[in-house]
Amino acid sequence: MLTVEADAARVETRLVAGEIECPDCGGVLAPWGWARRRVLRAADGVVRIRPRRARCMGCGGSHVLLPVFALVRRVDLAEVIGVALVWKASGAGARSIAAWLGRPVDTVRGWLRRFERRAEHVRVYFTRLLVDTGVDPVPPALAATPFATAVSAIVGAWQAAVSRWPDVGKVSCWQTAAAASRGRLLSPAWP
Repeated sequence: MLTVEADAARVETRLVAGEIECPDCGGVLAPWGWARRRVLRAADGVVRIRPRRARCMGCGGSHVLLPVFALVRRVDLAEVIGVALVWKASGAGARSIAAWLGRPVDTVRGWLRRFERRAEHVRVYFTRLLVDTGVDPVPPALAATPFATAVSAIVGAWQAAVSRWPDVGKVSCWQTAAAASRGRLLSPAWP
């Protein structure tokens, strides 16, 4: 799995030109079919995608090129899940978040529990990213809960990236988090 920009035409152009690097060996990725079609839920509707598949010319590994707005094995866009994480960090509960987002309570509760179990690892990863990326980095202060501290680290890493590369500001905080985690922000074995 490799996270790429949202513009499918640009991804295809880069892939054909040999400009996308294999995340495993650094070799060149080439077109190699398509992944299954997916319907992802946005805040105000759905997004239909069919991610490109690529094969490394070096190691032979295959990769699905996942758009930056999606997370691995999630039906909802990274933005929607990110909003839920921010609300939880602010003290909201799963039921109220689910009602605000129009999602099933069990789905939202699953996101929150998964993130909470990995919160310390996520905090460490994004704090390192913040420090490595920022021009004059200031790690986030500890928040009321480890969950809130991890969310704060994600937002801080995004702000650090924007301070160094202003074009990153065109990409939302949660798309940046999806890209930095290779789409695995809620995966059990990440980072």
